Amino acid sequence: MEPALALSISIAAVVIALTGYAIYTAFGPTSTDLRDPFEEHED
Repeated sequence: MEPALALSISIAAVVIALTGYAIYTAFGPTSTDLRDPFEEHED
């Protein structure tokens, strides 16, 4: 495997993992602990 291909696959895997973690944090079971600053200061 060429080094450029291995690097590309590694970067893609990291990006996909971070995206999955962000979606899990936003919509998963831990999302109940998140606060919405816009809702707190609505008139």
